[in-house]
Amino acid sequence: MKPVTSLQKQLVYGLTLGIALFWLAATVVSGLVVQHRLDQAFDNAMQEAAQRILPLAVLDILNREESGPPQRVAPLNTQQTGFAYLVRDSEGNILLQSFTADPAIFGPQSLLGFTTTKTHRLYGASALRGTLFLQIAEPLAYRRKAALDATIALLLPLLILIPVSMFGIWLFVRFSLRSVWSYRHAIEVRGAGNLSPIHMEKLPAEIRPIADAVNHLIDRLGRALETERRFTANSAHELRTPLAATLAQVQRLRHDAPDGPLQDRAIQIEASLRELSRLTEKLMQLAKAEGGGVLSEEPQDLVVLLSHVVQDLQRTASASIQLSLPPTGSVLSLIDPDAFAILARNLIENAFKHGVPGCAIEVSLSKSARLTVVNAGTIVPAVDLAQLTHHFVRGDSRAEGFGLGLAIVSTIAHGVGAELTLASPATSRPDGFEVSVQFVFNPEQPRG
Repeated sequence: MKPVTSLQKQLVYGLTLGIALFWLAATVVSGLVVQHRLDQAFDNAMQEAAQRILPLAVLDILNREESGPPQRVAPLNTQQTGFAYLVRDSEGNILLQSFTADPAIFGPQSLLGFTTTKTHRLYGASALRGTLFLQIAEPLAYRRKAALDATIALLLPLLILIPVSMFGIWLFVRFSLRSVWSYRHAIEVRGAGNLSPIHMEKLPAEIRPIADAVNHLIDRLGRALETERRFTANSAHELRTPLAATLAQVQRLRHDAPDGPLQDRAIQIEASLRELSRLTEKLMQLAKAEGGGVLSEEPQDLVVLLSHVVQDLQRTASASIQLSLPPTGSVLSLIDPDAFAILARNLIENAFKHGVPGCAIEVSLSKSARLTVVNAGTIVPAVDLAQLTHHFVRGDSRAEGFGLGLAIVSTIAHGVGAELTLASPATSRPDGFEVSVQFVFNPEQPRG
């Protein structure tokens, strides 16, 4: 599964990278243009220098009384590292040269105009009808250094532009997506049982269809759950009524029938109808648990709900129920009251059925919304323990049942986001069976 990426991060990094690449491309183009303009400027400077030096060199050579070794012109600045020049006659003899001139870097005197070697840019000119030749040489390294300095000057602002652009884009994207963040927060904070439409103003045009589709889906889901709840309630009512009527008729038949085979058959039919009635009740509970209507829009006090369930079961229980509740305060959770009653009733009934007859059942609810039911009994193997929450799966107990109690509990716990834990032996006991359900706190739940 690919990690979830943030749209805000993608926009910030993408736009910043785009600006940086655009600036780099502009810098490269600007560097080429600057280099071309610098070459033109340096060439013009070499031509002007040649026009100024050549007449002076001609006067100096013509005013000499006798020929001698080539004369070097001393520079005004001893650290001068600019271009060099030399003057030669038609035979190639050097008559005049600058102080730093190296004859090896110059070409033949017949090369007039601009030429380029690997290391220098040369310019040649002639005077006195081609009898004197002047050549000026300028190192290419100076031109490259000038172009590099100009390029670096264009790149330096990028060091400040990248962080400033990233921060500015982050602020702008954050401001632009504020309605999307509000929409996200509205979805996150609402409970899973809240199926009312989400009304948000000023959503971007790209997000508005998604919000409308979500509201449409929520509406369809709400209507489907309501239809399923009505079907479950109506089915339970329609099934219970004929079963109760049939059971009453069988009981009357058993009462009126004489002793013998007819009496025995009536007893068997009555027992079968009672089993069918209990199975119908369990299936209705399972249908409600799987129907999705196990969450409540408002937080419910589990202390009150659990007290009612225990009081109701204690009237017909074969053993006592030791109930332990938080000393003060309420324990709130977003669970449907009927769903919690079904869950608690199934846990306690399961403890009575499969526990040691006559032993008390321990039922406790902690301040952290953890419901625990403990009964005495033999240890359940770990292999069987992992299968007890499946439909129609029972342990080694010979007690009556359909193997649906813990399956219903597991379905409800999963529907409300609770954590179901089975343990055998029970905590702090050498034997027994323990079931605990850790419900999710309501955001308004006080933890003090």
